[in-house]
Amino acid sequence: MRLIFLSVNHRIGIVLIGFLFQILNSHSAIAMDSIVDKNHKPNILWIVSEDNSPLLGAYGDDFATTPNIDLLAQQSIVFNNAFANTPVCAPSRFSILTGMHANAMGTNNMRSRYSVPDFVKPYTDYLRAEGYHVTNNNKTDYNYASSSDIPLGKHLSYKDWQKIDSKIWDKGTYTDRQENQPFFHVYNIFESHESQLHSPIKNRKHDPERVKLPPYHPDTPEIRADWALYYDRITQMDHLVGQKLSELKAANELKNTIVFYYSDHGGALARSKRFLYDTGTKIPLMVYVPEKFKHLLNNDLSNRKDQIVDLVDLAPSLFYLAGIEIPEHMHGQNIFKLTSEETKHYSYLYRGRMDVRIDLVRALRSKQFKYIRNYMPHRPNGQHLAYLWKAPSVRSWQSTCLRGECNTTQERFWQNRQAEELYDTTNDPWEVNNLVGDPDLQGQLLSMRKDLKAMNRHYKDIGFIPEGELVLRTQNTTGYDLVRQADFPINLIIETAELASRANSENLVLFIQRLSHPEAAVRYWAAVGCGILQAESKPAKAVLISRLNDPSADVRIAAAEALIYIGAEKEALTQLMLHLKHPSAMVRIHAANVLEAIGSKAEPIANELQAMVDSMQQLKAERKLPDEYHLLTALSYTASKF
Repeated sequence: MRLIFLSVNHRIGIVLIGFLFQILNSHSAIAMDSIVDKNHKPNILWIVSEDNSPLLGAYGDDFATTPNIDLLAQQSIVFNNAFANTPVCAPSRFSILTGMHANAMGTNNMRSRYSVPDFVKPYTDYLRAEGYHVTNNNKTDYNYASSSDIPLGKHLSYKDWQKIDSKIWDKGTYTDRQENQPFFHVYNIFESHESQLHSPIKNRKHDPERVKLPPYHPDTPEIRADWALYYDRITQMDHLVGQKLSELKAANELKNTIVFYYSDHGGALARSKRFLYDTGTKIPLMVYVPEKFKHLLNNDLSNRKDQIVDLVDLAPSLFYLAGIEIPEHMHGQNIFKLTSEETKHYSYLYRGRMDVRIDLVRALRSKQFKYIRNYMPHRPNGQHLAYLWKAPSVRSWQSTCLRGECNTTQERFWQNRQAEELYDTTNDPWEVNNLVGDPDLQGQLLSMRKDLKAMNRHYKDIGFIPEGELVLRTQNTTGYDLVRQADFPINLIIETAELASRANSENLVLFIQRLSHPEAAVRYWAAVGCGILQAESKPAKAVLISRLNDPSADVRIAAAEALIYIGAEKEALTQLMLHLKHPSAMVRIHAANVLEAIGSKAEPIANELQAMVDSMQQLKAERKLPDEYHLLTALSYTASKF
């Protein structure tokens, strides 16, 4: 069997860099019924491209130029329905590292700083114990630290977290291992990352005029240019895939190495990365298995797999290939040994805070349908994020809609959302036709709604606890242990969030009652429910005013937002300004989100807000503003409107 990998020279196009390899079955095959030989464990290489959906020739994209990945796919198992459980790097990598859902561990918000119980270990610990040399080319950002890494209640800087991440790996690369020692190596490719849209390249390969735009993007030169640039970056990424495989062949290790290629999540243009649509969650995943290890494939050598697999499945699948017992606490499955009865019916998806913007979205994806549940429908998808706005395409999309030149599909990104979304991904791959109201699909809707409710409760979803409160409540425990305390009402918290997001005034009496509940997270969601109802929540005014003195800062802020809409603006704005100076970063971020959301209603404090921004800018210039960059950019954006 011969395999040729091609590389792309960025200036002159496709050239053969070349490698040919011959796998000799007579010398390397192992009996099909054997298990992993402890003396001849496979090397395992993970090639990980950042921020890319399956925009590859191997997945049917005829605009993509990806010869190396396409040829790898011909000799690999290709998974057609592979998903990242969350569409942004740090929480996605947490699930990869631990085999556990990030929202079940309290680590689903972007760059969360919460510890997890000591029994939750990175897969690297298990691999080392089995004799593997474990390396990674410089990627950090895992949202992971055990309670022994972080003294409970201690605030760590970003540099502290980088040190914790670096402890996960051996130094060097796989060539630094001992003789005959198996290796596990992660090769991260940055060329397809979102940041690569922020600067142009010379000698563009993909013509912007030939780009097939998704229906939610207006047709502007900037959007076409960014799409074409993204395809160019994917081609550069493909070149590095071929380069790494050539390197492995030159070291005479390809015949001994199982190779995974996948992306950490989708991306990278607006409405992909960070969002639970397929453009943000659907990923390429393929696995090359040399002849000597094909007995591990359960006698199923078919090239294409339609089963649903998630990135949370990678760790248990890795353990299977390495001959390691899969820990019972892992949420993922071994994708190589599933019977038809064991395969997943759904991919479980979640979105939380993205940098400085707070959100809470959960979703289920079957082979055909996607059900999305927005628990904060009073916030648009298009909340301002400084990093996202660096891309010219985002600014062009926003300005085009502000000029009134977008159609209803293109405007939707900038508008408040419906509580529920249902898409037929087979017939509507861009997910623009919400079928929640389709009478023929009410059975499908009810089924997926019920299943998502059950799944959130099964995992005791910590994401429903507002982060300011979570910081306080995890001073002496982990989030995982907190929600498992006998008297902790996680199901009631989730139920209140479900009701709040319905925007049904019939629930107002219940919200008024729950504003006095002993659990702060219940009071918080009751206040959010009042805020979503806006003027309809006027009968709750007295109790909302009383909540401005609530022990929980998150409740005070949510109550202030609700009061903005029912004639108590002065008291509410005073509270919001006070909370911008709160000692907790998560509380400050919460207040900043509300000030952005209320728009012109914040104008009475415009001068105070600008003065705060000016002060923060000065501190930044003096290098006295640690870890506050995102808050500063958020407040600057809000203040600039007045």
